[in-house]
Amino acid sequence: MSITIGIDIGTSGTKTLAIDEHGRILASASSEYPCSHPRPGWSEQDPELWWRATQETLRAVLSSGKFAPADVAGVGLSGQMHGSVFLDASGEVVRPALLWNDQRTAAQCAEIEDRAGGREALIKMVGNRAMTGFTAPKLLWVRKEEPANWERVRQVLLPKDYVRYRLTGAYATEVSDASGTLLLDVANRRWSRELLAKLDIDPALLPPCHESFEVSAQVSAIGSKATGLPVGTPVVGGGGDQPAGAVGNGIVRPGVASATMGTSGVVFAHTDKPGFDPLGRLQRGCHAVPGAWHVMGVVLAAGGSLQWFRNELGKAEVEAAKAQGLDPYYLLTAEAALAGPGAEGLFFLPYLTGERSPHFDPDAKGGWIGLTVRHGRPHLVRAVLEGATYAMRDSLELIREMGSTVDHIRVSGGGARNALWKQIQADIYGCDVHTLNSTEGPAFGVALLAQVGTGGFATVPEACDATIMTLESTNVDHRAKAYYDKAYKVYRSLYQNLRGTFREISQLVESGF
Repeated sequence: MSITIGIDIGTSGTKTLAIDEHGRILASASSEYPCSHPRPGWSEQDPELWWRATQETLRAVLSSGKFAPADVAGVGLSGQMHGSVFLDASGEVVRPALLWNDQRTAAQCAEIEDRAGGREALIKMVGNRAMTGFTAPKLLWVRKEEPANWERVRQVLLPKDYVRYRLTGAYATEVSDASGTLLLDVANRRWSRELLAKLDIDPALLPPCHESFEVSAQVSAIGSKATGLPVGTPVVGGGGDQPAGAVGNGIVRPGVASATMGTSGVVFAHTDKPGFDPLGRLQRGCHAVPGAWHVMGVVLAAGGSLQWFRNELGKAEVEAAKAQGLDPYYLLTAEAALAGPGAEGLFFLPYLTGERSPHFDPDAKGGWIGLTVRHGRPHLVRAVLEGATYAMRDSLELIREMGSTVDHIRVSGGGARNALWKQIQADIYGCDVHTLNSTEGPAFGVALLAQVGTGGFATVPEACDATIMTLESTNVDHRAKAYYDKAYKVYRSLYQNLRGTFREISQLVESGF
């Protein structure tokens, strides 16, 4: 058997799994860890937590008894994108890593766009606008706010690449994750020396950049002793969590997109060209498929809106679910099914934590609009499901506007585990939606990349074709689609009409009572 291992370094935990050449999962293990928030809007983690979780989960998978460690042909790494790990000359961590959801760098984002010659010039250079989540502004923040720490920095790594370093002793990354640093020339799949020069960042701080399937290093003696993997086991480039998850969902050809409805929502589409949106309303990056790119839209509180409703307004359902041994979301969506499409004119804006695509507005606010005395809890819940899906359609419409054909949508996350929400997605997207046999996302995706990198398959699409299949399809209800198409126009107008008011509300909060 050709056994490969996929390791996904997430924000709340690490997942490790082993697959065979048929894509069958032989063993898996997970380990959780905390995230630190030393100040409002700050988000940090100790990289040692990732390494400990990697050791724990690898040892659990290798001791499963389903295969021998010597059978492992290769390892793939995935991880939370955009985070920054600062190492000194001896490879020691200088300070806790700044994560993707850290918001402290607004001033540095403005500085980057200014140094680049404006937003449009920056997008031409690296494919994206400056965002607080990206890696580059984090470097500028440490340089300005912590000069003593900055003086010690000799290498900057992304989260998964720190685990690679601990496993192999090598500094390396790959193009899909590097796309989220804002320092990669996405069109040419290499570090942007032009932007690095404008930002006065030494290129030597960044590791060599590989394609995602390429072998980047081998497990060292130290890594072997820590994990149980044999010395010399190949470690491929891997991928950022979203591109790796796309491989795990088979999003490796034009015309196919994924809609992942987790806490955040992500619409991800494969493209054969690196074309850019001059307004930067979507994220562009190199795909984990060689010679391909991706376009991605992110809704910050998609499934998170329903989670908020459950936690704050659904306590009765939570208690009832416990008593019946059910998932509380099952009871909430059953309630939502009592209201018809459109929830009798009730709209929900899911901007509970601001919004990314397409508005990039930290001041955006959530709320129901259109409430009348006729509306009850079923309408409130259904409007939340529909509002999150309208927000996902915003990104889908931009992807289509930029010339990408999307005629096949694969859904995953919490929104794919519920029949009502799948139907709402099909009707609002205007496209049949499909669920797959593969549900392990990034870890499965990088295990497939390791299969390709070690000779198990010739190409990434071939690996996906051999291991991923459709389990269920939800077809569009064309009557509901016709209604939602009209309602979506109203939904889109709400943000535009309220944008100024959202900022005024933020100013009220900032001024205090």
